[in-house]
This record gives sequence, C-alpha cells and structure tokens, in this order.
Amino acid sequence: MNIVEIMTLGFLSEEPLCGYRLRKKMEQLQGYARAFSDGTLHSVTGKFVKAGYLGESFKVVNGRRLREFHLERAGRDKLIDELSNADGYMLTDITKWSVVMSFLSVIPDEEKRREVLRRRLAVLDGDARRMYSDGEGPIDNDKLTDKYRIAITAIHDAEIEAEHKWLEKELGE
Repeated sequence: MNIVEIMTLGFLSEEPLCGYRLRKKMEQLQGYARAFSDGTLHSVTGKFVKAGYLGESFKVVNGRRLREFHLERAGRDKLIDELSNADGYMLTDITKWSVVMSFLSVIPDEEKRREVLRRRLAVLDGDARRMYSDGEGPIDNDKLTDKYRIAITAIHDAEIEAEHKWLEKELGE
C-alpha cells in the first residue's frame, strides 16, 4: 500500500470527507513536498469503494452535488494491518514514516503500536546517521568536505537524535 492510500484510509478514519477536503488534508500533512492530483485521489477512492474499504454518499451543498467518503470496517481493518506491519521504506523513508506515525493511534493494541516504534528505533540505531554517495554504500559523515553537505548532515543528525530520544522515552527504553 502506498502513502496516498494510507493517508486516504487514515484521514477517513477520523471523519467522513469529500474528495476536495481529503486532498487538502493530505497536502497539509505532506507540506510542500508533494502535491496530490484529483486524478490520483479519484483512482484511489474508486478502487477502495469497489474493495469495500470505503462507502460513499451524496449530498447537495450550495447547489452542487458533493460526494463524501466514509471508512467501512474493512477499510479500518486494512489500515490497522498496514500500519501494524509497516516495514522497509515505510520505516526508513522519513516522508513515508511521517505518514505511518501520523495514523499510528488508529491501531487499537498498544503493544502493536510499540512494536512499530521499536522497528523504527532499530532503523535509527542502524545506518540512519550516514549519508550515501556514489552507490558504493554508506560513507562516514566525518569524511564529508562540502560545507553544505556537512550542514544538511548535521541537521539530519539532530532530527534523528530528537526522534531517537522521543522513541526511547515513549518506549521506556
């Protein structure tokens, strides 16, 4: 499942939304990093209605027919499963991880939420503090010479350190 699909189910787990409001919430979560087209969202919502993850209703607002989506039980179950089993790029890519983290409270089982957080902590304890260069694999940050790459690495490391501290506190580890 991709992040647009997770955000669709995640935001609809909070309240029923029309496509326009759903897209605006997605853009707010992703900020300037990613714009979402109506076509992409239409494709996802159509697929999810057919799969039984979403229901839809229609109402008239200011003379316009508005289609509103709501999350069905199967959609909530799918979202919980996807979040509970997040791994790979969903944990290592900060954009994807931010989406997972944004909806983690949907998982009703506290221990399952903690398992996801432990997997993210393991990622941070790995090579997360090292930059990648020419495909030869990770290089140590102290071998960097370009001042801008050094700066972005320092910022990156500070973000990792802050998240690491939060995860340790949250997990009591």
